[in-house]
Amino acid sequence: MTGTRAPILFAIIFGLLLLVGFAQSWSLALAIFNLCLISAVMALGLNIQWGYAGLFNVGVMGFAALGGMTAVLVSYPPVAEAWAAGGSGILVSLILSLLTVAALVFAYRKMPKGNLRRVVMAAILVVAYLVVRYVYDPAVNAIESTNPAATGFLGGMGLPIIFSWLLGGVVAAGVAWLIGKISLGLRSDYLAIATLGISEIIIAMLKNEDWLTRGVKNVVGLPRPVPYEVNLQQAAWFNEWANTLGVSVVEFSSVFVKLCYAGLFAAVLLIVLWLSETALRSPWGRMMRAIRDNEVAANAMGKNVTARHLQIFVLGSAVIGIAGAMLTTLDGQFTPGSYQPLRFTFLVWVMVIVGGSGNNWGAILGGFLIWFFWVEAEPIGVWFMQTVTAGLPDGNAFKDHMLDSASHLRHIVVGLILLLTLRFAPRGLIPEVKR
Repeated sequence: MTGTRAPILFAIIFGLLLLVGFAQSWSLALAIFNLCLISAVMALGLNIQWGYAGLFNVGVMGFAALGGMTAVLVSYPPVAEAWAAGGSGILVSLILSLLTVAALVFAYRKMPKGNLRRVVMAAILVVAYLVVRYVYDPAVNAIESTNPAATGFLGGMGLPIIFSWLLGGVVAAGVAWLIGKISLGLRSDYLAIATLGISEIIIAMLKNEDWLTRGVKNVVGLPRPVPYEVNLQQAAWFNEWANTLGVSVVEFSSVFVKLCYAGLFAAVLLIVLWLSETALRSPWGRMMRAIRDNEVAANAMGKNVTARHLQIFVLGSAVIGIAGAMLTTLDGQFTPGSYQPLRFTFLVWVMVIVGGSGNNWGAILGGFLIWFFWVEAEPIGVWFMQTVTAGLPDGNAFKDHMLDSASHLRHIVVGLILLLTLRFAPRGLIPEVKR
């Protein structure tokens, strides 16, 4: 049964997606499928951290938000007026900040330990803070005052958005390295608190630094890596194709665009899966599992546990950053307010736990299963409530209450799936294979 379990479970998931296509619409089925692909990539990133090394990262949404921010900075065209108003001030502030870091490192390394070194480093921080804010604040005010209804930020580089997927992973990896250098020496429960707090800080920064990503005013109209529906509907060859198939050109254009997205997302998922499986089966993967299972024994054998934890933390965060950039690409907009660390981090954790921690195929299955029911639980719940209360007259208080409560069924369904999995398959639907 173990060898056939994974194909059977994946066949059930794809059967459910086909059922949505026949019962509701193929456009909706493909929209769910695309989000399932992104969820699977994100679950793979968390599985690398938790399943390979046992790192308890509760800051998933922070790294996903960094990927989304990178999509904006790569693809959105630069706002010339904003750059003219305050771009030079931002660049000078960045240079001064880097010089401050260099001065602190120099003082820390060259001066002997003692109170004098502490005083000098504190003085560098205070002076640098005052100087940077003196340059930074007027520049930010000038940028955010430049046509705030439409822009009010510096914009990006105007490059194809697909480049941001790789760069989003690089940015998330860089931030993860900084976080890991500080927090990976902590105990697992402290690490969870630290990553959650840092995730909140990242998202709060993106919400409030309007000059960078417009904050809560959101960035809309990001360019696509696939055609636009309206352009397809105006193309003669596409209309002829739709007429040959006997389908509506509007519906067909929506399906075609989603299929294009699906091809790109599936390619990324397969690449990440192949790299993850290759790493897991390598001596490096065996070393990581040994560290996860017994850190004391691994340390006694000469393995640098902290360095390996930092390595795996950076790799997993990079994959999550890629998924975050893909999600922003699919949405066509960047909305910092939609990143809710506790809510959606919990959802990704459920994907990994239900699918099977330590098994990459299990993480993918969990991503598909949990996101499918997260989306479809509400319409299924409405249908169920309508069926149950069909005999009651319209306006009945109980009927209205049940119909209004249908939207909350998604939490009940996801929680029920988690409980049933923990009871009957505590190692996940596709458990880790011990080699």
